[in-house]
Amino acid sequence: MSKQDGSGRQVTTNFVDDGRASIMHVDMDAFFASVELLERPDLRGLPVIVGHRGARSVVTAATYEARKYGVNSAMPMALALRRCPDAVVLEPHFDRYTHYSQQVMAICDDLTPLVERLGIDEAFLDVSGARRLLGSPYEVATLLRRRVWDETGLRCSVGVAATKFVAKLASGLSKPDGLLVVPLAETLQFLHPLPISALWGVGAKTEEHLVRLGLRTVADVAHTPLVSLQKSVGVATGTKLHELSWARDPRSVTVGGEEKSVGHEVTFEHDITDAAVIRRELLRMSDKVAVRLRRAQLEGRTVVLKLRFADFSTITRSRTLGEYTDLGQRIYDEVCEIYEGLGHQYSRIRLVGVRMEQLAPSGGGSTALWDTDEGWREAESVMDAVTARFGNGLVQRAAFVQKKQTRPDD
Repeated sequence: MSKQDGSGRQVTTNFVDDGRASIMHVDMDAFFASVELLERPDLRGLPVIVGHRGARSVVTAATYEARKYGVNSAMPMALALRRCPDAVVLEPHFDRYTHYSQQVMAICDDLTPLVERLGIDEAFLDVSGARRLLGSPYEVATLLRRRVWDETGLRCSVGVAATKFVAKLASGLSKPDGLLVVPLAETLQFLHPLPISALWGVGAKTEEHLVRLGLRTVADVAHTPLVSLQKSVGVATGTKLHELSWARDPRSVTVGGEEKSVGHEVTFEHDITDAAVIRRELLRMSDKVAVRLRRAQLEGRTVVLKLRFADFSTITRSRTLGEYTDLGQRIYDEVCEIYEGLGHQYSRIRLVGVRMEQLAPSGGGSTALWDTDEGWREAESVMDAVTARFGNGLVQRAAFVQKKQTRPDD
């Protein structure tokens, strides 16, 4: 599917009552940019880009007016401004995004207890049990969109279908500010004309393989023998695409929303070839990840290193620990070993990131008979206490007491 710029928009304009299509996908429209426009209503209708103006910065978000020029999130800011030189660039304010996200999710929770959060600006809802109180899924979706607008001043798009896969497709096609209901009986009629890129798991390489077979629409995939698909893209991918092409998606809305990972990354203003600088930033980010884990009362077991090079190629490498941890020093020791083992100490590095995965509640995943990190645990606990009382920056590692050379993306 192409980047969403509002072209090819499909919406449901008349009442539809199909109780079998009870899964909703709500997606906020250009969320970060829309939140910024609440403070700058004078910019409505103009191409607006959210992000830093630094030479190495990337686009955080863009209004639909900017998207029509080919501006998209994660695009280098320099390229975005070449495509849309008249765009207004606004600095991001992540505290505002969190505030409005919480308001929107609270509205979802009011409508049904079955809400599965997907990041900060989208969610799945199962409204099958809301009919007696609120009406059909169409009426619940209409109510949701009205409440979001009335209570936040923001717009959202909603897709309604019998499966999560089709509901998410529908919300994307209804953007911006739309509602699209796909009745169960009309699912294949809706799905089959779409391009093969609409299928989850079809990236550039997979699409290339499928086009080579003469497949361009979802219908083409659906009517291709399963064995042919499996030979072309592999057994697992071929099977999944075949199932999705017939709208078979058994996944239910899962309540919980626990964090699956905690991470930080940094983009350098200039490519870095100094391994000492890289290690110092790995230490800084390891500490940040550890602080977030402790605040959330979580521990992680899998350490992930991310490196992006000057040519924009990116690699990630992970290592699973013997015990769960929430200590910055332990995270750093592991991620530094991963870095040293890659042999890229003299490569030109554009971005580095540290992430912890396989999370569990603090103390719940440990099987150790004693704490081998007692010394570091005490030191980091003291730093937490001082920071909580006096704020960030009063106590820090000696390695950080020098001129900053980076712009953090987090």
